[in-house]
Amino acid sequence: MSKRYLVTGGGGFVGKALCKELRRQGYSVLSLSRGKYPDLEAAGVHTKQVDIGSNLDSWVGLFEGVDGVFHTAAKVDMWGDYKGFYETNVLGTRNILSACRRAGVRNLVFTSSPSVIHTGSDLVNVDESIPYPEHYHAFYPQTKAQAEQEVLASDQSGTLRTVALRPHLIWGPNDTNLIPTIVERARLGRLTRIGAGENLVDLTFIDDCVNAHILAMKALENSPEIVGGNAYFISQGDPVKMWGWIDEVLAAHHLPPVRKAISKGVASAIGAVMEVVAKASSLFGLRIKPLLTRFLVSEMSTHHYFNISRARQDLGYVPSCSISEAMKKTFGDNRKVA
Repeated sequence: MSKRYLVTGGGGFVGKALCKELRRQGYSVLSLSRGKYPDLEAAGVHTKQVDIGSNLDSWVGLFEGVDGVFHTAAKVDMWGDYKGFYETNVLGTRNILSACRRAGVRNLVFTSSPSVIHTGSDLVNVDESIPYPEHYHAFYPQTKAQAEQEVLASDQSGTLRTVALRPHLIWGPNDTNLIPTIVERARLGRLTRIGAGENLVDLTFIDDCVNAHILAMKALENSPEIVGGNAYFISQGDPVKMWGWIDEVLAAHHLPPVRKAISKGVASAIGAVMEVVAKASSLFGLRIKPLLTRFLVSEMSTHHYFNISRARQDLGYVPSCSISEAMKKTFGDNRKVA
């Protein structure tokens, strides 16, 4: 009998790709998300509209008979009210954990982020031993870190076993976030290089991100004593210069490379001022989203790449392609170096 998996956030980039791959491999899949996604239904995925931050009793029954849960749902943004991040990323995750316990689900794979250990400084080939920072410059990494810690603390032999994955900058065909954001900003003339443009970063191709999730679930099922309660960095293991890669993405869309540049110090100062203005505007009922924040500045100007040896060893994770090969898979013959 085929195993039955539940995926939260099935309408998102990762969740949707994961649902479809699980179906391709012959598993029964139930997707929980806020919207309707006919393409998932067409792929044989059962879908339910659920707000995971809402009343747990109204949807906990959906977890009955589920062999494992992939919790990919999250509020991801550079800016916003703390309440929105907390309700989805923290309270929503608590609800998922409670639903698993009440329904007797044995395994949970949580989609986290390397931003949970983001300090604003360079992160060079760091591994999972790096501690959480004492302070965060944005609500997204703050709430994701809290959720990750609660997920890992919930790992318990004989009941619920958990793993957290930290894929970095996920992209590829059908990307709904990273690539579209870069292209849109470039077309609006709002893309400015921050710093010298030499900072190296890790990227994660969507196919490998999905594969890492499935490998993590299989590891929980077969060797929970090794992987249970652990976090794992996931990437291509092939760091690239962020701004050089951005220029390649722009070239694939027949756009010119980034010409404007600003120092990290000046950008940080501008970001801090924009944050103050945005916070002040909220007191008057206005919702002004800053174009630049201190968190975004540090993300775009520092080295941040990660050691994936632990994922290779414990999960059997092996990236399927290099960044160059992933570019070709994503953009095909449109790709050219700017």
